[in-house]
Amino acid sequence: MENFKIIGSEEWCSFENFGIPAIKARVDSGAKTSSIQANNIKPFYKDTEEWVSFEVNPLQENRSITIKCEAKIYAKRTVKSSMGISEERIVVKTLTTMGSDSFEIELTLANRDSMEFRMLIGREALQNRFLVNPSVTNLLPEITQEELDRKYAAYKKEKTGLKIALLASNPLLFSNKRLMEAGRARGHEMVFLNVEQAYMKFDAKEPQIRYRGGNIVDDFDAIIPRIKPSVTFYACALLRQFDAMGTYCLNSADAITQSRDKLLATQLFAKNDIHIPITGFANSPLDTKDLIRMVNGAPLIIKLLESTQGKGVVLAETTKAAESVINAFKSVKTNILVQEFIKEANGQDIRCFVVNGKVVASMQRQAEKGEFRANIHQGGTASTIKITTEERKLAIKAAKILDLPVAGVDIIRSNKGPLLLEVNSSPGLEGIEGATGLDIANIMMESIEKKLKFKSKQKGSI
Repeated sequence: MENFKIIGSEEWCSFENFGIPAIKARVDSGAKTSSIQANNIKPFYKDTEEWVSFEVNPLQENRSITIKCEAKIYAKRTVKSSMGISEERIVVKTLTTMGSDSFEIELTLANRDSMEFRMLIGREALQNRFLVNPSVTNLLPEITQEELDRKYAAYKKEKTGLKIALLASNPLLFSNKRLMEAGRARGHEMVFLNVEQAYMKFDAKEPQIRYRGGNIVDDFDAIIPRIKPSVTFYACALLRQFDAMGTYCLNSADAITQSRDKLLATQLFAKNDIHIPITGFANSPLDTKDLIRMVNGAPLIIKLLESTQGKGVVLAETTKAAESVINAFKSVKTNILVQEFIKEANGQDIRCFVVNGKVVASMQRQAEKGEFRANIHQGGTASTIKITTEERKLAIKAAKILDLPVAGVDIIRSNKGPLLLEVNSSPGLEGIEGATGLDIANIMMESIEKKLKFKSKQKGSI
């Protein structure tokens, strides 16, 4: 016992064989096996022996440094996680150094993103070497931030692009994949952030956004929000937090909130002399008949205020049908807009894609036979179209009123001239890129570079 060294509950160690110069570990004599944070764990064969490759992010709350490691698989062991779930983990053996002592250690490879420390030292590694004083930390020589920066200087890459986060829910959506590809092609570091896996710390001195169990995400140059309706409230709270921390958001929280509130947006358009189909809004069922007459009678369109992509939009072809649908919605306390039906449009509308006050692309959408909604997601087809000067001005003005640098503006042609249908703050790319052949994702990236005064090294960039 006299020869044992006393260590604290937190200590620094290193793994020369893995190329890890320093990693801070939680010392836990209650845990049997030591473990290290590992991603992209891939077993493989070297000659006849089973090996494993994996990646380690050795610095807590910092994913910019990734070290690729290889080791011979020593065993596979069933381990209970901190959540009490049993899981099979790969075990490797390697030399580690703690203070002046170097010794062989067994390590399980585990996802420790939700843990406070990237490394855990268990009692097997402590036996016959150390005693733990859990009330103190760093009884072995501590590594200062300056020393840590020096040790990891070789792993830090020179910044050649921006660090941009795509704030969305599904990384597999066409639009999201295209934006990630376009950003990387221009030399930017692109990170996908799932809206629902981020959380916030409100503090006047040190506000934070954390992600997946503790990783601080505060070093982004720009955020591209692509937000589904069901997470609008929470996502906009995140955007406000990013904005407060000095990060540029391509579309602001306030602009998105306005665009998602169809009633507010309609009122803003009418106030600013934007021509829209005659629209009505009422609360009492007693007003239904007059509400229908007010929008030029049936057929008419009934829209849920929270609807997107043509969902929650109903065509009532007769007055009786209109009354029934309107009163049904009112009975379940659902807010709706009632809008005149533009028959002469023949199931066609125009989508204008606006970026920083310019219409960069436009397409005509045609509803399938028997359908009045021209949305691509509702079976509509898209084709190129040359818009008029009046339509171009209308699209630009509508996006400006809602303060949206990026917007999908939907316009319908009527006997009264072009009318604004709605403005989308997260417009899809698949339909318009397919119809026009234009690289809209790249145009969006260029707009971010221009805003941040970043000069891309990509040939032909602004």
